[in-house]
Amino acid sequence: MEDVRETLAEIDAASERLTATAAKLTDRDLGEPSRLPGWTRGHVLAHLIRNTDSCWNLLEWARTGVEVPQYPSDAARDAGVETNAGRPIAELRAELRVAVERFALQAGTMPASAWPVMIRARAGWPHPAWFVLNRRWRELEAHHLDLAFGYTHTDWPRAYVEWELTDTLGAVQLDGGLAAGRVRATDMDVDVSLGEGSEVSAPGHELLGWLTGRGGSVHEEWPAAPSAWPLPTPGWRPS
Repeated sequence: MEDVRETLAEIDAASERLTATAAKLTDRDLGEPSRLPGWTRGHVLAHLIRNTDSCWNLLEWARTGVEVPQYPSDAARDAGVETNAGRPIAELRAELRVAVERFALQAGTMPASAWPVMIRARAGWPHPAWFVLNRRWRELEAHHLDLAFGYTHTDWPRAYVEWELTDTLGAVQLDGGLAAGRVRATDMDVDVSLGEGSEVSAPGHELLGWLTGRGGSVHEEWPAAPSAWPLPTPGWRPS
């Protein structure tokens, strides 16, 4: 099991960065396009709030042993985002703060025995409760950038980049979809052999921006990044 205290500290810091960005948004800003096709900034912020609550649900499942799905259904998830996307920024800011604090209290008071409990992601694949924290960290970092409001891949903390590169490349190793023989970060301990093909090497932030389609320099000699991201983590693949 990973050190949940370290991941919780990273989540708290990422949540504060997101809250600081939300404090600068106006109602007009919310109606502008985000980086995600078909979604405004309001959609992205509404999703981040709903995702916080959904991660709380999964920890409650692990804590109590009573199944609490991440979302009631995909339709309910989508409807929640759509319904809340057009609300005033003042309301969304307040709701974000409540959701963040509620999740922090849930995670911070989890008994040690609950973290290894297996639960299921929305997509149906199982993973231990402690991995909910990694998934929440990913949502915060990726979708903060998707707001298209000043936060970029160069702002991602080193710890996130190193973890996400390792996780993403591990999944790519199993699924293929990247015509490179080796991907190597020049500034951190990430070096993954994928098979036949040329080496792709660059600072970790550039590699992760490329692999996730969220920034970084365009290198014509690099292969196309995988079309799907994120893939299920290698440790908890669907059976």
